[in-house]
Amino acid sequence: MTARVTTVAFSGINTIPVDVQVQMASGLPAFTVVGLPDKAVSEARERVRSALSAMGLALPPKRITINLAPADLLKEGSHFDLPIALGLLAEMDVIGHDDLAGFVVLGELGLDGSVTGVGGVLPAAMQASGMERGIICPVDNGAEALWAGALEILAPTNLTMLINHFKGTQILSRPIAPKVIPSPVSLPDLRDIKGQESAKRALEIAAAGGHNLLMSGPPGSGKSMLAARLPGLLPDLDARQALETTVIHSVSGMLPEGGLIRTRPFRTPHHSASMPALVGGGHRVRPGEISLAHNGVLFLDELPEFQRNVLDALRQPLETGQVSVARANAHVTYPARVQLVAAMNPCRCGYLGDNDLACTRAPRCGEDYQARISGPLLDRFDIQIDVPAVRPEELDLPASGEKTQAVRDRVLAAREIQSYRYKNDHVLTNAEADGEVLQNAASLDEGSRGLLQDAARQMKLSARGYHRVLRVARTIADLAGAKAVKRGHIAEALGYRHMVYRR
Repeated sequence: MTARVTTVAFSGINTIPVDVQVQMASGLPAFTVVGLPDKAVSEARERVRSALSAMGLALPPKRITINLAPADLLKEGSHFDLPIALGLLAEMDVIGHDDLAGFVVLGELGLDGSVTGVGGVLPAAMQASGMERGIICPVDNGAEALWAGALEILAPTNLTMLINHFKGTQILSRPIAPKVIPSPVSLPDLRDIKGQESAKRALEIAAAGGHNLLMSGPPGSGKSMLAARLPGLLPDLDARQALETTVIHSVSGMLPEGGLIRTRPFRTPHHSASMPALVGGGHRVRPGEISLAHNGVLFLDELPEFQRNVLDALRQPLETGQVSVARANAHVTYPARVQLVAAMNPCRCGYLGDNDLACTRAPRCGEDYQARISGPLLDRFDIQIDVPAVRPEELDLPASGEKTQAVRDRVLAAREIQSYRYKNDHVLTNAEADGEVLQNAASLDEGSRGLLQDAARQMKLSARGYHRVLRVARTIADLAGAKAVKRGHIAEALGYRHMVYRR
């Protein structure tokens, strides 16, 4: 008789059921795993053998074949250890075949028989719930599985506990209720930034409408400080967004203690990041920083220092909200709806326009430095602002201005307006509005339309740039509590499109 255990393989954040078939037959002793396993799955033979030996069990001297069906699907990861071990135990009559029929199983085995945590338990639990089955997973992931609903969950610490549970000599209790990952105890306050009132205004507009933001200025002008205060202005994730974000982190093996993520991610990759690190990929395709920032903020400091081909790879995900990684052996799609925030110096020395500090190559150094960023990528920034150096006399002044909470209240009020406006359009923020939805949301009178069209001709705005100005103007109107987009809103939005020195 062949033992069968159900587990899953991962394709992006999606799961594919895998039937682990275990057969022991007469013949020369052998232990073979077939079904397109990768190195980690092939090595499961030694981990399983050692785990059983630690329990006092030895594999019989037979020809053991493990088939992972469907056989033409690549199987990756160490989570196949536990289903293979349970299939062997069923074939050895240690546990019953029927005991495993109602479960989806995944987990890695230690050499001492311990069951250690793996990534992707949450989507696997959601798959099990859809199949009306329970799930067997490591104790470290038990709380994570609870988010998938009221399914039966067995989360053993080691293989012996699981065997005793099936034999009725020990009962595995349901994991304790999962927790929501709390927000940081104290986020940096907007009030700490001295001066830069126009930059603070731009940050508020970006937070209210979910707009991409590019800041340019000399070293030490406060660009990174401004970006670090953006998370404190953003609303928490709703239930659907929280689950989406948590699933991505679960697949990546980066979900702490099985908690649900309710605060928006804020990812800050270094400028040396490779293309697989930023957009996803690699030999074993994994989510990149843009997917880990899904429903949150991706902050790129020192923007021109990133490799140009890496930056240009962001262009398509910024438009579609997802990233597709195509490889010879895999084609995977990850969600990637992010708010892109970037900071840069105007030139390599950082002091372009300052007659006292600029290098002797100015303005050519600025042209060369900014040429590292393609025009199509720059066009995807709704708001582009200069962040000038702070004057010394401003640094000696006591902290003043609004606190983060006061600005956040206005941001939340503007988000509520957008939520109500787009409730039937599958759009959450003004930055996502497009086509007829945008036309209905930001209809203009003759004066406003004439101003926008004249400015578009003079500034040589692309069609994308034209509509991004319109979206920003709609957000400015929402912050002011205005139902219609007026001429003043258009004028302010246009002021956020002239920052970058173009060659």
